[in-house]
Amino acid sequence: MTDSLKQTSSRRDFLKSTGTLAAATTLVAGSVPHVHAAADGTIKVALIGCGGRGTGAASNALRVENGPTKLVAMADVFQDRLDISYRSLSTQHPNEVDVPKNRQFVGFEAYKDAMDCLGPGDVAIFTTPLAFRWVHFGYAIEKGINVFMEKPLTADGPSSKKMFELAKKADEKNLKVGVGLMVRHCKARQALANKIHDGELGDVLTLRAYRMAGPTGSAAVGPAPEGVSELEHQIRNFHGFLWASGGAVSDFLIHNIDEGCWAKGAWPIMAQAIGGRHYRGNTIDQNFDSYAIEYTFEDGTKLFVDGRTIPGCNKDFATYVHGTKGSAVFSTAGHIPARSRIYKGQNFVKNDLVWAFPDPEPNPYQVEWDDLINAIKEDKAYNEVERGVKASVVTSMGRMAAHTGQIITYDQMLNCDHAFAPDADKLTFDGPAPLVADANGKYPVPMPGLVVDREYLV
Repeated sequence: MTDSLKQTSSRRDFLKSTGTLAAATTLVAGSVPHVHAAADGTIKVALIGCGGRGTGAASNALRVENGPTKLVAMADVFQDRLDISYRSLSTQHPNEVDVPKNRQFVGFEAYKDAMDCLGPGDVAIFTTPLAFRWVHFGYAIEKGINVFMEKPLTADGPSSKKMFELAKKADEKNLKVGVGLMVRHCKARQALANKIHDGELGDVLTLRAYRMAGPTGSAAVGPAPEGVSELEHQIRNFHGFLWASGGAVSDFLIHNIDEGCWAKGAWPIMAQAIGGRHYRGNTIDQNFDSYAIEYTFEDGTKLFVDGRTIPGCNKDFATYVHGTKGSAVFSTAGHIPARSRIYKGQNFVKNDLVWAFPDPEPNPYQVEWDDLINAIKEDKAYNEVERGVKASVVTSMGRMAAHTGQIITYDQMLNCDHAFAPDADKLTFDGPAPLVADANGKYPVPMPGLVVDREYLV
């Protein structure tokens, strides 16, 4: 077990070290260069990755209460996605979108062109598939540009190590970096986390998290249409391929897993898990349809996480905490509103309610942007990457446990040398995809118990 996984000497120390009390920012020791917004106070924004999540993130960036902000460049590998995003954003924010055709870039190198439109104090949004995070982040650091990047940050050990190193370089340049684990900015969850860490539930013994739904995103992927390349098909349906997203576990369950770790005030040291594929038909993705993960913390506390994407089944999307003095609902039915509350018993009975966060709750998708822009405007140290990478590694640890059928520790996940997309910085539509289909058009899937040292064979 690494020192980074050891529990701190007190709950308060953990809160200070992870930055929960200051919206999960990272304080930078020593003297650092000052990075400010433009002289007129306007922060320019470039959107790199123009899918639905990127469009949403850009819209939040343009709605900040402490602006002004302006979208000045957009980039994607697909022209149609850029066009749809541009139409949506320019309709919603006609006064904040200034992206003429000569600042709309398409292709694998488009991220450089978009960031070249920015200067110190501005912000690049990374909402492409996660395989490109380290590529884009490295260029942003080179250019001295602040960043907002969507979760998860990594899906394998080698890219996680790269991101840890890049986070240090961003600190050296005093860059502000936000990570899209937006529930960490949720006021209700923050209030409840503080109460848990102050001991109002007593000792935390068990945590439970669920994201059980019908088909979600592009987790189930059929064969590519005629004339569409493997690489294009995989990027357009990135939830189905581990190299592009970490699959359904990493992309969908990371919020619930991160909530559980936050509530506990620690990162787990190992995981075991099960999962399976059902009713698959002609699908070619790499996902299981159900996952059940048991995480163990250093003191023996358990976090149980269940995920499912099968139609017709019971649905649940919530996180619960059980302690020696009572229990809590950390989140209720999705990301917002959390409706966080505490009960004096273990059964969440109405008459046992002792505390509830009052309505209305601020939207954490917006609050995370307000916090980032505030850090830029006031030159506050702000870097969420280390915590974001740890959350990604812990999530991948549970995924690998299910895919291999083995107990997987944090160190094993971080040090596993299976790089899913080692040449992400060299991809072209004329070249091969990181994952190549067999003669039957099928891609490698996890084989628990048969392949135990990596999640799939190539």
